[in-house]
Amino acid sequence: MATTSTGTAVVTLPSDTQILITREFNAPKHLVYRAWTTPELVKRWWAGDRGEVTSVEIDLRVGGRWRYVMTANGGFEVGFHGEYQEIEPAERIVSTEVYEGFPKEDAYATNTITFTETGGRTTLRVLTQHQTREHRDGHINSGMEGGMQESMDHLERVAVSLAG
Repeated sequence: MATTSTGTAVVTLPSDTQILITREFNAPKHLVYRAWTTPELVKRWWAGDRGEVTSVEIDLRVGGRWRYVMTANGGFEVGFHGEYQEIEPAERIVSTEVYEGFPKEDAYATNTITFTETGGRTTLRVLTQHQTREHRDGHINSGMEGGMQESMDHLERVAVSLAG
């Protein structure tokens, strides 16, 4: 079985309204994409170590919607949802994202997710475009990085496990 890494995602702020997460995985991009887009597999990685995923809905088509819900370790529910705007299988996904705990109409973000493979390893880039700097800063200051690192670590383990 291939080795996996821990806590290696890099977070940068390319502009006043953007967050860029970059992470390399020891798995080919078709497996990382499969783990990213298959409900049963998302349930295995999305919550990291922060709780249990209770619902994953994915209608993977342009105009289709997605929704993830988890019960956090503190007993409260956390949900996110959005709509797919562009899909190039195993290459790129563009979708909106709304944190259901902050349901202001203009508080959505747009995520552009790209999968690039070199030598059997995948570089995943998640570019989050917020509507305002205030929303971006709220996202960064929410403690998202720790949970994201855990989620990405779990995502790598799931993708590697699909190789067999």
